[in-house]
Amino acid sequence: MKKIFAFLLIFTVLVISACSIHKENEQKELTIWTLQMNDFSDYMYKVIRSYEKTHPNLQIKWVDVPFSEGEKRTLAAVMTDNPPDLINLNPDFSALLAQKGTLEEINPESVSDFNPEIINALIYNGKLYSVPWYATSAITIYNKELFTKSGVIRLPKTYKELAAIAEKIKENTGAYAYLPTITENDTMMKILNKYGISELEDFNSPESAKVFNMFKDLYKKELIPPETITMTHREALEQYMAGKIVFYQGGANFLNMIKENAPSIYEQTDITEQIKGPVGQNDISVMNFVIPKKSKMKAEALEFCLYLTNAQNQLELAKMTNIIATNSDALNNEFYNDNSDLTAKARSISAKQLNKIYPQLKQRRSQKEINTQVNSTVQSILLDKVSTADALDSLVKSLKIFE
Repeated sequence: MKKIFAFLLIFTVLVISACSIHKENEQKELTIWTLQMNDFSDYMYKVIRSYEKTHPNLQIKWVDVPFSEGEKRTLAAVMTDNPPDLINLNPDFSALLAQKGTLEEINPESVSDFNPEIINALIYNGKLYSVPWYATSAITIYNKELFTKSGVIRLPKTYKELAAIAEKIKENTGAYAYLPTITENDTMMKILNKYGISELEDFNSPESAKVFNMFKDLYKKELIPPETITMTHREALEQYMAGKIVFYQGGANFLNMIKENAPSIYEQTDITEQIKGPVGQNDISVMNFVIPKKSKMKAEALEFCLYLTNAQNQLELAKMTNIIATNSDALNNEFYNDNSDLTAKARSISAKQLNKIYPQLKQRRSQKEINTQVNSTVQSILLDKVSTADALDSLVKSLKIFE
């Protein structure tokens, strides 16, 4: 009997040990969704394979989602019991998901290697729900020949300075100083933010009225094109390539478009920092990663995310694109301190602009509707259909439903 008992005990221990070993060797699958990264599939697979080599029990399934479908598919996925473990989103939609309680909170200590200004911008209600991947920051592209011809000595740094030289530029060159696409998406909102205006009730304030009246004055004096109230940034770029405007604000990627489509204009092109307001901060756009609360592999998702976004991997991606790294070590690399050509200079300026982005415009749940009403107000004021005071008073009243 004792022998039988001993045998059963040994057998039980062996079974438990075998199950434990099997569990340790069990292959796990971690799913990551990205937005519009198919053009960089070689890079993505390289990073994934490199990570899998040091994590043999983990298989990473990468799914690239078209940008236009990202929000819809993500919203549906995070509501299920089996969502992706890591999702690439923009901060505005990430904040919406955090508001719905569908995202896992991230310990700020785990992202200490990232640019602190960007991390601060990603904080929602005092908590962090995302890890930054890459950023973009607009620069000011300008025509050196036209600027010299204008007789203006110093490059403008603020909207006020740019407005002040608009008349002289047009008189001496026949070109407009710039074409502000102030009715496109959230352009006007971002300009107001640079004047310290971000709360809806502040739209009807003396400072806000000054901004609207500045553009109204330029429009009435024909110092900005009449198309200002309808044109997009792409159409403004065409005006720049035609030599009809001196200054254009956009991403560094537009330099290649100018070089390919208007080589003679490119030869006369130089760049400087983006136009600011009195607050002095810069606009940026960030793409980040979030971890759904219902993910069954939260720890593994964060670990892989921090690997994908480490200095080495971010820098490698940056060298293939026009994006700016968000990892502090990557930003300190000599790659971002090179002014050898126009593209390198743009990259260097954009990277430095990440160090001054606060306070940043916080998007709201009904941001598209808010933008539409703000842009309609801009058109009414510029076309002189109503006084600025009445237009802003009406705007604030109509926006109360979004508070």
